[in-house]
Amino acid sequence: MEQTPWFQLNDADQLDTPALVIYPDRVRENIRLLIDAIDDVSRLRPHVKTSKSREAAQLMLEAGIQKFKCATIAEAEMLALCGAHDVLLAYQPNVAKIHRLLALMKAYPDTRFSCLVDNLTTARQIAEQAVEAGLIVPVYIDLNVGMNRTGILPDDAVLTLYTQLDKLDGIKPVGLHAYDGHLRNPDLAARTADCDKAFAPVQQLRDKLVALGFESPVIVAGGSPTFPIYAKRPDVECSPGTFIYWDKGYQTGLPEQPFLPAALVVTRVISLPDADKLCLDLGHKSVAPEGELAQRVTFLNAPHLKAIGQSEEHLVVEAGVGHSYQIGDVLYGLPNHICPTVALYERAFTVENGTITGEWLAIARDRMISV
Repeated sequence: MEQTPWFQLNDADQLDTPALVIYPDRVRENIRLLIDAIDDVSRLRPHVKTSKSREAAQLMLEAGIQKFKCATIAEAEMLALCGAHDVLLAYQPNVAKIHRLLALMKAYPDTRFSCLVDNLTTARQIAEQAVEAGLIVPVYIDLNVGMNRTGILPDDAVLTLYTQLDKLDGIKPVGLHAYDGHLRNPDLAARTADCDKAFAPVQQLRDKLVALGFESPVIVAGGSPTFPIYAKRPDVECSPGTFIYWDKGYQTGLPEQPFLPAALVVTRVISLPDADKLCLDLGHKSVAPEGELAQRVTFLNAPHLKAIGQSEEHLVVEAGVGHSYQIGDVLYGLPNHICPTVALYERAFTVENGTITGEWLAIARDRMISV
């Protein structure tokens, strides 16, 4: 007897498409796999940019994860709403954002909020507003270990900045942040060598700061590609994010990691333009339109379909002459990049045992919740 595919919906007729669907059992398994991959759950600081939902965050909290990373004030507030103990805003706040961070700290005093800085000007702006608010903001110095977007190079200039930060009222330097998302060699040994090289000056900075009399700084490092490497370093907090749902890009590029695809886009055939083509209701607004067109989504129940055209609400695929597809056929797509795909949907429908059981709102998809 042929087994029903894990992703197939028994009640697909009840689901309007395009739609984002989440498989909670697989999400729980991915959380378990994450925890099993590290010696101490307290060294986990997952990034919540992928799910943007309270439900996913709650599952991590229930599993014993207490520290988190995020990119927006809304994501930070979502975590506070869930009762997260420790939230790092892995973004350097500008003047307009600083007051929102401070408002969060006052609104949710049981959550420890922190943020990144990479220059003295921003640090002084944070410090000034924090003093006025009667608060102290923990800060991490953002290091540029090769991403070349934010952060300062991990050299002695970091020691100078750390010392300057320590003298400011209203903020307190507590650590170093080193994101190396550019290190994506599919070969784990080569990726490990690249990671070790990029991390060496970060380790040296920690030792120098201790020698200067500072408490040993907390180091928050890496993302999904280097998670297996940092998981073996006992003195580093690890910040993978995509593990929660996984996607085709990391499934292909990080073959050593066992996480399961747990989020799909469901689409339908809406037109048959000619003898060898199908048109689906999966446009730019429904799946992340990054990278090559042919790689944006892989259909689990039709992997041979090749995307040849996409616009805002439509995706045209080549099926071959003599295909048997009909209008209304349902396709299950695994996005190449799930994080920006989730951000296109205000809600995801949960699927358990082939049946739609509820929905998870992506409340942090909005830029503001209440603060």
